Amino acid sequence: MDHELKIKMYSFTMDCKDSHELAKFYGALLNWEVMLMEEDWACVYAPGTFQGTYPSILFQKNPEYKLPVWPEKPDSQQQMAHLDFAVNDLEKAVSHAIQCGAVIAEDQFSDDWRVMFDPAGHPFCLCQMKTVMESEHFGLL
Repeated sequence: MDHELKIKMYSFTMDCKDSHELAKFYGALLNWEVMLMEEDWACVYAPGTFQGTYPSILFQKNPEYKLPVWPEKPDSQQQMAHLDFAVNDLEKAVSHAIQCGAVIAEDQFSDDWRVMFDPAGHPFCLCQMKTVMESEHFGLL
């Protein structure tokens, strides 16, 4: 790789029908800053930083967005990606996510994490990682 070339992760972008509402959900879930941009765009980023300092979650309005199905079913819109969030208390994190507007997925495959759906139907996981979160090497807020 060319040593002068710099590539850094800027954002993880999610399609949805209402970018501003989904940004508000993730802002509340993560206690992150919300930036409502043009009508079709919004993002959330770590508190106390400037947007772009850490990778953000960017939301893009897509009028043709179709809710993914999880677990997968033939001939249905498939998930293309999902977010994993480390938590130090799984049950409290699940309760908080529900208060923010998330829904628990009917199917669960582990006691160590919970699969949830955001208001736009994207799956995400809350992962019990107390030791990771308390580690001095865990750099994200």
